[in-house]
Amino acid sequence: MTYLGKLRLGVNIDHVATVRNARGSAWPDPLRAALLAEMAGADGITAHLREDRRHILDSDIAALKAGLGIPLNFECAATDEMQAIALATQPHAVCLVPEKRTERTTEGGLDVAGDENRLAHFIAPLKAAGARVSMFIGHDPRQIEASARIGAAVVELHTGHYSDLHAEGHFAQAEAELHALQKGATLAHALGLEVHAGHGLTYDNVGPIAAIPEVMELNIGHFLIGEAIFLGLEDALAEMRHRMDLARSQA
Repeated sequence: MTYLGKLRLGVNIDHVATVRNARGSAWPDPLRAALLAEMAGADGITAHLREDRRHILDSDIAALKAGLGIPLNFECAATDEMQAIALATQPHAVCLVPEKRTERTTEGGLDVAGDENRLAHFIAPLKAAGARVSMFIGHDPRQIEASARIGAAVVELHTGHYSDLHAEGHFAQAEAELHALQKGATLAHALGLEVHAGHGLTYDNVGPIAAIPEVMELNIGHFLIGEAIFLGLEDALAEMRHRMDLARSQA
């Protein structure tokens, strides 16, 4: 395996908005959190504008685009409404995710293989506008190959199942899931896709994912925002960066 460069850290600030919306006030401000993350060394900011607007709002996306000096990764479902917002906002990247109203958080990867023709047409204007389009998928080779066929620039591998198994102490199953993610990353890279990963990553489980040489970026949100309550956002990010870089250097 070949070391492919510095591992980037994207910080998802959705759950700053979750706390704000719980009281219906203006605080805490997601843009302020994003700017603090930028000053602390984040390489990008991720925000998921859900159809039900349960956390991030349209005004947050506009404020982030205007205020950030680092790339904005706009997560959304593949709907006409979200496509129009993405085209109007022109973020650095657009990551397409599956979305269900009843889920607490994104439960799995996008079925690119089952919706290939529609998604190919959906991402065409986003690419033409200059956005790097990413597919949030599982490690199934069919989904990776379909993502390459439709012209996506990036796949973000869903690490939620690995993270859940690790947290529940099912370490043998977690190791098997990690191996599948490693194989998926290798295939995606071979097909010319940039590989990202994220969902459920913590200090305890990030190392093996960070050590996958084809992975170029990790997107981490809920855990970091939670740790920031205790450590402050700068220190929470610094510890994650330390663990990522340590795993990368030892890979």
